[in-house]
Amino acid sequence: MTEQDALEDYRTYLTVNKGLSPQTVRAYMADITQALHVLELRGIDTLDAITLDDLRSWMAHELHGGLTKTSLARKVVAVRGFFDYAQTHGMCSTNPAAQLATPKQAVRLPVVLSENQAEKLVEVSSQDHNVLALRDHAMVELLYATGMRVAELTALNVTDIDFSQHMVKVTGKGNKQRVVPVGAPSMRALTEWMRSGRGALLAEGEETTPAVFLGARGGRINQRVVRRVVHESAAVAGVPDVAPHALRHSAATHMLDGGADLREVQDILGHSSLSTTQRYTHVSLEQLRAKYEKAFPRA
Repeated sequence: MTEQDALEDYRTYLTVNKGLSPQTVRAYMADITQALHVLELRGIDTLDAITLDDLRSWMAHELHGGLTKTSLARKVVAVRGFFDYAQTHGMCSTNPAAQLATPKQAVRLPVVLSENQAEKLVEVSSQDHNVLALRDHAMVELLYATGMRVAELTALNVTDIDFSQHMVKVTGKGNKQRVVPVGAPSMRALTEWMRSGRGALLAEGEETTPAVFLGARGGRINQRVVRRVVHESAAVAGVPDVAPHALRHSAATHMLDGGADLREVQDILGHSSLSTTQRYTHVSLEQLRAKYEKAFPRA
């Protein structure tokens, strides 16, 4: 089997077996292909010829070229996954990436809004009552209330919403599904959008769609539009400029501040690892320390 055949097999595996999104698959394959290309330029043109030292040399090449440690860590994960698959399926006799470590990175705390800032952001999105404003308000409310990702929001279908139980079925990474509770204010905004806004935009479209949130032409809304809405709402509200993912961070932090259990927040956010959720406990401690230093005269 050629190297190209191995890459195509792995692409199919990521798409069909792991259920990754097209964007994620493209990113993984680009990282793997680029790594193999660098090694080919050095005369290493078969999978069996690649060694651990070769891969470490590739990492050094990337860092020397100005790649950040965060980006290199993503590439290393992609390369490790590929070689694990290749060895398991007999495409190479050994796995040179088995002991390939990701570069150590400085721990960065997620960007979060305070509860007052989040409240302002949500409120400012509710000030207008035209069709697009109803949609935008419902999206901002839902992003903050559930902590869902932008891709999860845009993928929502009407059948995913249980209005009677105030629950939403969310399809996350790897097509994993979870059921998330929705608070009363968010459900009111969602109900108003479905009743008074969605039908008007749907009439503009050429065909029907099961999507909850629609673009101006009646089709499923684009992630870029959601990001623009959040940025614009932040500017009007006078709060720090944040992306939608910061609302996810903020929701997690505020849930923990309110006494939610770490496992409960993990389930709501759809984290596969508890360590990912634990980042938000550090944010809460940092905020507590800042309040202490501001309020206590001998801090």
